[in-house]
Amino acid sequence: MLEEKKTGELQLVTFNMGKEEFSVEILKVQEIIRMMEITRIPKSPDFVEGVINLRGKVIPIIDLRKRFGLPKIDKDTDTRIIVIESGGKSIGLIVDSVSEVLRLPASTVEPPPEIVGGIDSEYIEGVGKLEDRLIILLNLDKVLTSHEKHALSQMEPQPA
Repeated sequence: MLEEKKTGELQLVTFNMGKEEFSVEILKVQEIIRMMEITRIPKSPDFVEGVINLRGKVIPIIDLRKRFGLPKIDKDTDTRIIVIESGGKSIGLIVDSVSEVLRLPASTVEPPPEIVGGIDSEYIEGVGKLEDRLIILLNLDKVLTSHEKHALSQMEPQPA
């Protein structure tokens, strides 16, 4: 995907996880909401916090810290849920804080190194350079395996 975007600009929503700055393409982001009550689902994978009801739609919520194997921290007033679209499904991602929306020249994005901040490079589409910042571009299609996406779709209420 990055190869076809080498020219032009990427529009990204940036967010923080610890000291690292991550981003996702703005077109994949449906909305950003404050942390809210999450209903736990029995026997769900460890990194799945549960589900929320967002305007009548049940959305599975994933804790990106757990998914990436980062140390657990307490959620605070900066904690946000980024609701994204992946594989035709809405999924919420819990992040430490959301920073900004920015434009990044595609020419400044390099392929991911083998390991970035202890996070497996399979989740990473590239690393963008902006002044003195390094911004990790997440590959949302790889954050969940197809098996995990299927398991999440089973968490939604089935039509009557």
